[in-house]
Amino acid sequence: MDLSTTVLGQKISMPVCVGATAMQRMAHADGETATAKACQAMGTGMMLSSWATSSIEEVAEAAPAGLHWLQLYVYKDREVTKSLVKRAERAGYKGIFVTVDTPFLGRRFDDVRNKFQLPPHLRLKNFSSSDLAFSSGKDFGENSGLAVYVAEAIDASVSWEDIRWLRGLTSLPIVAKGILRADDAKEAVKIGINGILVSNHGARQLDGVPATIDVLPEIVEAVEGKAEVFLDGGVRKGTDILKALALGAKAVFIGRPLIWGLVYQGEEGAKEVLQMLKEEFRLAMALTGCQRVEEIGRTLIRRHQVLFSRI
Repeated sequence: MDLSTTVLGQKISMPVCVGATAMQRMAHADGETATAKACQAMGTGMMLSSWATSSIEEVAEAAPAGLHWLQLYVYKDREVTKSLVKRAERAGYKGIFVTVDTPFLGRRFDDVRNKFQLPPHLRLKNFSSSDLAFSSGKDFGENSGLAVYVAEAIDASVSWEDIRWLRGLTSLPIVAKGILRADDAKEAVKIGINGILVSNHGARQLDGVPATIDVLPEIVEAVEGKAEVFLDGGVRKGTDILKALALGAKAVFIGRPLIWGLVYQGEEGAKEVLQMLKEEFRLAMALTGCQRVEEIGRTLIRRHQVLFSRI
C-alpha cells in the first residue's frame, strides 16, 4: 500500500504535514527543532511559523534532510518580510505559506485574561529587535500582548497587490493560507499562487466561521486544478485525513496534535503523533479498498444532511 504523495512538487511519505504553530519552546525545551527532526524521521514536511522560538536557520540545521516551508506574515515594514523570504531561500526551504486571515488578532479570551506574553527566557528567534522578537518585557496593560504585537507590526491593509509583490520577490512556490471563500481562491489563482491552504486559523480568529472540511469542496471546485489545495483544522484521526483527500485536498496539516506530542515527549512524542495518524490513515485506506492515495475520491463520501422544520 502506497501512502506517499507530493506537496508543491516535493515527495512526502504520507499526506499529513505539520502546520505552523508558533512559540513551540513553550511546549518543550527543544521546540521547533524537535518538530523538524520528527518530520524528517517520518518523511513529511514542516511549516515553520515566522513566530517560532527557533530560527529559520536553526530548524534547517537541525534537520538538514528535512522538508521545510516558511509561514509568513506581511509586516508593515516590507524589508522585514523580504528578509524572512530571502533567509528561507538561503536555508533551503521549499515554499512560502503567506497568512492572509490575520489583519488583526482575533479576540482570544484566554490570552486577554492571562495578559499573554512570552516568558522571559524565550523570544521570537527570527527577529533581532526586541519589539519584533516579542521580548521587550513591556507592559501590555489589560490586553493580550500578542494582540498588541499584531496591531503594531502586521500590516492590516494587506491586499492582493501585496501578494503580487511577494510573488515577484521569490521563485519559491507560494501558498495562500487562510482561505475560506471560493472567490478569494479564484483571485489567488489569478495572481499566480501555487496553492491554497483552506484554514480558519484553528477557529481562533473569527468566531462562527465554518469548519474547513465544509468549505473544502467549493474551494477545490473554484481553483479548477490550477493550484494545489490543502486543509488544516480538526484533523485528529486517520479517517479525517481520508475525508479531506476524498473531498479534494492534496494533503492535510496538523497543529494541536503535534503540540500535544511535543509536550508529552519532545521529538519522540511528535513522531508518535505522526506515526499514529499514518497507521490510522493506512487502515482507513485499506478498509475503503484504496491501494494508493490517488484512488481516494468523492465516491467514498456520503454527505449527511440535517433537515429542520419551518415551524
